[in-house]
Amino acid sequence: MVQENFIKVGENTIRYLESGDSKKTLVLVHGLGASAERWSGVIPIFAKNYHVIVPDLIGFGYSDKPLVDYTPNFFSDFIGEFFETLHLIRPNIIGSSLGGQIIAEYASINPNNVEKLILVSPAGVMKQSTPALDAYIMAALYPNEQSAKNAFELMEGSGKSVDDTIVQGFIERMHLPNAKLAFMSTILGLKNSGSIEPKLHSILSQSLLIWGSIYPVIPIQYAEQFVSSIKGCRFYRMEGCGHTPYVQEPDAFASVVLEFLSKK
Repeated sequence: MVQENFIKVGENTIRYLESGDSKKTLVLVHGLGASAERWSGVIPIFAKNYHVIVPDLIGFGYSDKPLVDYTPNFFSDFIGEFFETLHLIRPNIIGSSLGGQIIAEYASINPNNVEKLILVSPAGVMKQSTPALDAYIMAALYPNEQSAKNAFELMEGSGKSVDDTIVQGFIERMHLPNAKLAFMSTILGLKNSGSIEPKLHSILSQSLLIWGSIYPVIPIQYAEQFVSSIKGCRFYRMEGCGHTPYVQEPDAFASVVLEFLSKK
């Protein structure tokens, strides 16, 4: 069972999904323009061994979208407040793309507050855009079936058709009040922030970096900065996957993650 919950974090109402009754907690943090549903393929797998918490980041999904500057520091502070509100102590965290950058920022500032850290094609180092990212931004600004389908197919990069529920869900969310403003504010916040690389040295958690071998959004060449900067960081390349391997190959992705989490 996956339960939908809403909770006040500061002045904002935040939506999150919850599953599993283990004493061990695993938090999944989505990327730019996404929502908790992006993790639907792996939530049931992880819930067999973990208490799984999956928020809609502030500004996205069905969480509140206040009129603020959506900077990396703003998101990092939000994650900390979210953990405090739910009384989550040293959770394991997985973050994808923007979510990867956010949890890396959080772990660098709060090195003793994270058990294990898993980054999936994280943002934070790449500063120029790519054709797939450009298409995704256009889909957010002009959310219709054609633009969204084109963007998601480019991001996957495998040539396989994209699940229609992903496309329709994205279109629906981007039509919500303030959704476009939050999206574009996040883009500007990322562009105007410095590289996360100098902060990565402060991360103390055991860390795993996962990157799809097909890398149309954030090229895999940026993996080196994360691996070399985070002490002891392990690296796994998922063959045949694009930007979101947990969507394309949920069983294989979960297997890699669970093996890493089970090691001392």
